[in-house]
Amino acid sequence: MLITFTLENWMSFRDRVVFSMIPSRERKHGDRVPKICKYNGRILPITVIYGGNASGKTNFFNALSFAKAFIVKGTQPENLIRVEPFRLDDSFLDKPSWFSFELLIGEIIYEFSFAVTRKLVLEEKLVVTTSSSEKVLYHRHDGRINFHSSVEDGFLAFAFQGTRDNQLFLTNAVSQKVDKFKPVYDWFKNSLEMVAPDSRFGPFEQFPSEGTLLYEQMNYMLRKLDTGILHLDWDKIPIENLSLPDSLMDILQEEIKEGETIRLLIEPNFFCVVTRKDDELIALKLVTCHQKVDGTEVKFDFRRESDGSQRLINLLPAFLDLATVDSKKVYVIDEIDRSLHTMLTRCLIEVYLAKCNKNSRKQLLLTTQDLLLMDQKIFRLDEMWLTERDIDGASNLLSFSEFDTPHA
Repeated sequence: MLITFTLENWMSFRDRVVFSMIPSRERKHGDRVPKICKYNGRILPITVIYGGNASGKTNFFNALSFAKAFIVKGTQPENLIRVEPFRLDDSFLDKPSWFSFELLIGEIIYEFSFAVTRKLVLEEKLVVTTSSSEKVLYHRHDGRINFHSSVEDGFLAFAFQGTRDNQLFLTNAVSQKVDKFKPVYDWFKNSLEMVAPDSRFGPFEQFPSEGTLLYEQMNYMLRKLDTGILHLDWDKIPIENLSLPDSLMDILQEEIKEGETIRLLIEPNFFCVVTRKDDELIALKLVTCHQKVDGTEVKFDFRRESDGSQRLINLLPAFLDLATVDSKKVYVIDEIDRSLHTMLTRCLIEVYLAKCNKNSRKQLLLTTQDLLLMDQKIFRLDEMWLTERDIDGASNLLSFSEFDTPHA
């Protein structure tokens, strides 16, 4: 679970801002706030960031996306680090961008932080906290690194020698089979899910099989949300009709094994999947099925659906994943209101919150400019945040719980 995220000198965020999932003393909706008994604390299951255009909401989302990519994928040897410092003040262009995460993984709290310029990692630190102690597992600074005695084994110093200046030690250590720090790396890789406004149907490749849980859940929700769609289906396309380059066809013939499925983007908003069945390559495209006046069904190309229906289909897998009892995912959805009616957005949020309780470990972070969602019937004050820009063009991030407002 994400506890706090601290950010400095990134895009429109010039000064240090701290985003926290730690609840205030507010009691409202307390039955859905997970308890962390070992630390005698709680962590919020949801937060929503409001703000107008160009206020900094998407820059906050981009900061999390950058951190995940930098940690999980790293950089190529000769590439610059893709940081975006505050550009409205020249004195910040050469200053490092700073990121810090406080995470609850299992029953252990980790604090991972790093400071980077476009050319190198200036500082990196990993701290672990249990109910009885806190220790710095390693601290990288000024081209050197110090390890705690509990993790030092001789190989770590060797692994650090092979860590490039433009690379995190965490990333390189995990690639070198160092398991001591893998829980943090795995959290960013497997638990943190970023959903941009143009993100497409995530588990597209796993969807083709009728009768699967995802297939049944998707179709049930589309009917429940009154979209007019009876169910999703697949139409077979002659693979030669895709007009794929010969080189790509050769790769598909060679790489796709019996029963395997991959996704292809043919053109904007036109995805298809290619699978192999009975040693034959088959292409399938997603279609929606509607009921005609005579009770029979008619199929529509997915691209003919409204922007709202397309957006809903792209978002549903995230909410269905969060609905599972043992989910420990943290989904961050930028502009959840894009192309969706307020009541539909609200319904998705309420479906998620209904599955939250004091024992759950999932979280949902949202950004929106839909002020109709600014509603204490849904959210606690400490679950609502606001981005705004000051006269210098720098973004600020404020929690509603900081304002002088009576707590419900």
